[in-house]
Amino acid sequence: MGRYLTLYINARRFFEQGRLVICSDEKTGMQILERQYTTQPIAPGKPEKREHEYIRHGTRVLIASFVVPTGQVVWNLGQTRTSIDFAAHLDHVITQLLDMKRYDWVVDNLNTHWSLDVCRLIAQVCQVPFVAKDLSRGVQRRAFLSDPSHQHVFHFTPKHGSWLNQVELWSS
Repeated sequence: MGRYLTLYINARRFFEQGRLVICSDEKTGMQILERQYTTQPIAPGKPEKREHEYIRHGTRVLIASFVVPTGQVVWNLGQTRTSIDFAAHLDHVITQLLDMKRYDWVVDNLNTHWSLDVCRLIAQVCQVPFVAKDLSRGVQRRAFLSDPSHQHVFHFTPKHGSWLNQVELWSS
């Protein structure tokens, strides 16, 4: 726990030094609803009237990244949460952020967060060799992504410790 709190406490100072702390996670099964009737605004002597009937537009997955020192949120909304979706989200986030010396990513241990797709992207953006056969097991992938010599360093919350990820606070 101390490792993550240290990142958060120092996030502003790190930012000033060119290091960015980012928390990422998914929120699945979000219902997309639309009110069937327009809400009638408040009027003198009358309260606002909102009908209870709605139209369903299915469910979506929100993948969001919360930039701790600035409060910026970068997100993607889609139908799935595969490793390809998460890697695409990371790529989207990276293109939206300032150019920094280092990025510290706080994520939980969901397998899509340490997939081969994510390793491939991180190798590319960090300009380090990507050797798929050396990353055949999860423990190898997590070690690769957690390598402090890389520009993008992943910090995996402990099992049952996803509450340590600040994007959870934002999404709730």
